[in-house]
Amino acid sequence: MSGPDETKGEGDGFVASRRAVLALGAIAASTVVTVRPALAQTAGSIMACQIPVPGPQAAGSYIGQDGRPVAPGTPGAAPPLARPLTGEEAKVLLRGSTPPGVDPAAAQAYANYIRRLQAGMSGFTCYASLQMPR
Repeated sequence: MSGPDETKGEGDGFVASRRAVLALGAIAASTVVTVRPALAQTAGSIMACQIPVPGPQAAGSYIGQDGRPVAPGTPGAAPPLARPLTGEEAKVLLRGSTPPGVDPAAAQAYANYIRRLQAGMSGFTCYASLQMPR
């Protein structure tokens, strides 16, 4: 016999019971509540990540206009930044603008340095996360 929550459908099987529908609704709602804060946290952490220019592997080097670390005193080279760039500042640089506190004459060299980052280099994970679509 069928209880009040299960009814015989016109086809071969049973129509979903009220309990099953309510349970699925509860699962879906909890998934949305769980995923939304995680996505918000991810977006926040991307903007707060840091990219040192240059990284520790090239500490003390200047940055050439092509983005490669060069020896101090190289003509046209930009001095190293005093502090790492945040993800937000890197995004501004990569769009062709100059974030506050960055020398406009050196901005293109810093942007080229960021574009040349590879796996294993300090700041690469931050740069890669900036490239992911949201």
